[in-house]
Amino acid sequence: MRIVDAYHLSYCSNIHPGENWEVTFSNLQKYLPIIREQVAGDRPFGVGLRLSNTASEELGLGETLTNFKNWLSENNLYVFTMNGFPYGNFHNERVKDMVHAPDWGTNDRVVYTKRLFDQLAVLLPDGVAGGISTSPISYKHWHKTTNKVDTVLKKGAEHLVEIALHLFKLEKTTGKFMHLDIEPEPDGLFENSDEVVNFFADYLVPMAKEILPDKLGIEANSVENLIKKYITVCYDICHFSLAYENPIDTFKKFANSGIAIGKIQVSAALKILNNPEETEAIWESLSLFNEPVYLHQVTEKVGGEVVTYNDLPIVLKEKKEFTELRAHFHVPIFLEKFDKLDSTQDQILAVIDYLKTNKISEHIEIETYTWDVLPEALKTDLSDCIVREINWLKNKL
Repeated sequence: MRIVDAYHLSYCSNIHPGENWEVTFSNLQKYLPIIREQVAGDRPFGVGLRLSNTASEELGLGETLTNFKNWLSENNLYVFTMNGFPYGNFHNERVKDMVHAPDWGTNDRVVYTKRLFDQLAVLLPDGVAGGISTSPISYKHWHKTTNKVDTVLKKGAEHLVEIALHLFKLEKTTGKFMHLDIEPEPDGLFENSDEVVNFFADYLVPMAKEILPDKLGIEANSVENLIKKYITVCYDICHFSLAYENPIDTFKKFANSGIAIGKIQVSAALKILNNPEETEAIWESLSLFNEPVYLHQVTEKVGGEVVTYNDLPIVLKEKKEFTELRAHFHVPIFLEKFDKLDSTQDQILAVIDYLKTNKISEHIEIETYTWDVLPEALKTDLSDCIVREINWLKNKL
């Protein structure tokens, strides 16, 4: 849905179970027409589509995909962005660190991502750019030594160059421009903007200069602009708030490095502010968010450095003294407080304020995927919650 003819706005359908195409399409049929009617009226409504590898394989590139495209058109819907981060099932079973598997060191991740782009090229309306968000190469704790990290970063860069080449060819044959949006998060190989900038400078651009001139018959000095056209960043507000980064500083840092932001994911983290008079009540409130499906990394800024605890149970067990903690739990964006806890909604408001005068990305996607694991007091009808989030964001924009 275009907001003041400037932005495509949607929510990410990874909120719905979708281990295969039948389940995925059933949920899209159930929710999308109702939500579109309430938030967009008679206007077209954009879809932030999430397909597991199995769902994507079953959707394919033939009749089933054509039928899906026709269904979208009949219901005044269009796909402009996809979430290619989680490869497997994302609901009703333990996900945790396996959300990164297979990582960008593997060919499986390349095959999956190429297939998603082939499908997006079919679904994407003419004249609309498309994007797919993806993992920050790998999970940091899988690679304990510097040598292993260096190896996976090199292989990841090589595979990303392969994706850029695929996107270059797709644009030539279909006229559709699409980009891959790398999404930093705590304990990923990229947790913050500095790590992204360093990866582009030290790995991605050099790898592109090594591979692309011969593949495309172009000059080496043209390669950097080309790779940065197709490989961009997904700015997840929750994730960057966990890195304690000021949004405007981060946007300027990426701009100065020539790195584009392909998609902004609007999401909020938990913020835990210490109050000595309510310490036990604060810990009790936080414990309600301790669930077994997703990773809920916790970060703390200590002496100018960000310390990351790789999951919430570690912090709940230690109950160490703190001034402020932030927890990776995508909470409803329209709520500023949760019992004794706060949220990083202020980061969302800062980004929105910046967007009013700086169009850094056309794609805005709400990503609150944790509705089914929220504390009971926060659970209400799913479609109502999605509509409330979209309308809240529309009004702020």
